Amino acid sequence: MRKARREHAASLDPSVHALLFRRPPNPVLDLIPAGSIIGLYYNTPDEAPALSYARFLFEQGHTIALPWIATEDAPMLFRQWSDPIGESDLESGPYGPQPSAENPIVVPDVLFCPLVAFTERGERMGQGGAFYDGWLGRNPGRIAIGMAWDVQKVDSLPLEPHDAPLKAIVTPTRLYGPF
Repeated sequence: MRKARREHAASLDPSVHALLFRRPPNPVLDLIPAGSIIGLYYNTPDEAPALSYARFLFEQGHTIALPWIATEDAPMLFRQWSDPIGESDLESGPYGPQPSAENPIVVPDVLFCPLVAFTERGERMGQGGAFYDGWLGRNPGRIAIGMAWDVQKVDSLPLEPHDAPLKAIVTPTRLYGPF
């Protein structure tokens, strides 16, 4: 199922990517307390773009963080991303750009998660590495919001006990939740 969902998302016209996900919808902004640390992700070409959200939320006064992974089998941490506008403090990591190892480790209050598939009930399927589920399991009480393409919506998912539920899901055309 992951492979089919990734291929479906990858088939979207790249010019559309730049037009969407400019800022979080107001109901999502209402979920974010003032001064929060916001965890986002540096998206791959087939993931819903999160960089405009990072820039928008940074300009609103929030601290922005990105996943930081020391090695492919290490747990995911978050490090502050102090320059989401110029991206001067990024380095190559095992899965793509990530904040410098010199940047402080932070614990996001709100976490935007990339999705491979989702249901309208807030269930999610990630990339399969359990990075986000593992992080949410180690950091309970955080607000988790999914970002996905409309074509990634499915009727049901094979859920596992560690699969973390989402508070909301944002697509280019709809907000699912808050749940």
